[in-house]
Order: sequence, then structure tokens, then C-alpha cells
Amino acid sequence: MTPSILAPYLELPSRDLAATKRFFHAVFGWQFTDYGDAYTAFDSNYNLGGFYLADKVSHTSSGACLIVLYSKHLESTRQKVIDSGGLISVDIFTFPGGRRFQFTEPGGSELAVWTDQ
Repeated sequence: MTPSILAPYLELPSRDLAATKRFFHAVFGWQFTDYGDAYTAFDSNYNLGGFYLADKVSHTSSGACLIVLYSKHLESTRQKVIDSGGLISVDIFTFPGGRRFQFTEPGGSELAVWTDQ
């Protein structure tokens, strides 16, 4: 039997779904479909998932999993994050295999962006 490869469906908390949607659309071009007032699904060309309304958010300081997105243009993506209301939580650093930074989106959850360039 050949094992199936499944793409993950990620669900992240947000304290402010409208701000989260505006941010990810502006920075990454994601499209959203709302399912009521407390959930919105996203569809980027590479990822599927959603954001749900919650008081608690996903942050590495509390032991949460870090979602890492890829960008060919790390510095310009970093600037878009800032310009769109995101806060840089860990600035650009080098690691074996590339460079990355971490940010908190306006709904409160922390993610990262990396590049191999």
C-alpha cells in the first residue's frame, strides 16, 4: 500500500479576525471565506487553513508551534509585515539553510518567514 501524502490544514487563533484577514491579504495575497462570525478559512496557493476567534493566541513564548512561511524576498516581506500592522518579534537572522524572522500578526498569533536565499 502506498502511503498518502496529505497537505496540512492549519487553524490558528485570532483575537481580531477582520484585522487578521486584512493583514494576510495585504502581505501574502491570501483569500478568505467566512463561516459565521467566529471562523474564516484561507486559501493561499500553497496552504489551506483557517483562523478562529479566540482570547488566547499562538505564540512561541507559551510553547506554541511556530508556523513558518516561505518568501523569496525576505526583506521586502518583512517590510510588508511592518507596513500592514505586524510586529517583528525576532528580527532577521541566519541559520543553517537560510535566513528568517518572526512576527506577530494583528490578531495576536506569531508566525515566521524564511528564505533559502
